[in-house]
Amino acid sequence: MALTRPTGKHRAPSRMTRGSARIAGVATLATTGVCGTLASPALAAETGAASLEDTGTMVVLSAEAEMDSLADEVADQAATQRLEAIARVEAAEEAQRKAEARAEELREAEERAAREEERKRLNAFQAPVAGSHVSTGYQTGGSLWSSGSHSGIDFHAPHGTPVMSVGAGTVVEAGWGGAYGNNVVIRMNDGSYTQYGHLGSIGVTVGQAVMPGQQIGLSGSTGNSTGAHLHFEARSGAEYGSDVNPLAYLRAHGVPL
Repeated sequence: MALTRPTGKHRAPSRMTRGSARIAGVATLATTGVCGTLASPALAAETGAASLEDTGTMVVLSAEAEMDSLADEVADQAATQRLEAIARVEAAEEAQRKAEARAEELREAEERAAREEERKRLNAFQAPVAGSHVSTGYQTGGSLWSSGSHSGIDFHAPHGTPVMSVGAGTVVEAGWGGAYGNNVVIRMNDGSYTQYGHLGSIGVTVGQAVMPGQQIGLSGSTGNSTGAHLHFEARSGAEYGSDVNPLAYLRAHGVPL
């Protein structure tokens, strides 16, 4: 006798039966193309997600590019400002150097002018008695002089009149000079000699350097003299008899007499 399924409630399909049905369904879907249709929404979702991700990346890259550009601009501005600051400092240093060089030039020019002025002063000559005049000329003859003629010139000078060196030199004689009375002899810086006779008093000593216009004594009437005056001689050497024309000597040195 043939066996039949028992009647009554149907039992749920077994696990093996459910598995077989699923496999069969999948195969059917694959055969009919339904599987491909079901897969399309998932693929579209993945594609959309990729597009959104790409867009976000582009936005980030654009922001980073803008930030880099801004940073470069700031760096360029800072570099320009540094260069400008350096240029200003260099310009100020150059101006300072020029100012110092100009100041040095002015200082040197002033020193040269001062030296030139001193040189002129040292080389300057003046009359031995200020505001005076010649009372007895050079080589005037007469018995008053042992040589028979005047070896110098006489300047009008009352007692106590200041007597000055006519130029710069060194005192080589200061004291009694016989017929010259109290006298001073100066070796001038140019090698010539000047003599100042009949002084009432002497104000310098041997070896002393004197400047133009420096007082060396006071006028008087000592020695072979007939009254107060200054006897002035100019000589080419230290010895007596080397006298030259005193007026010509002083005028050659710029003294207007």
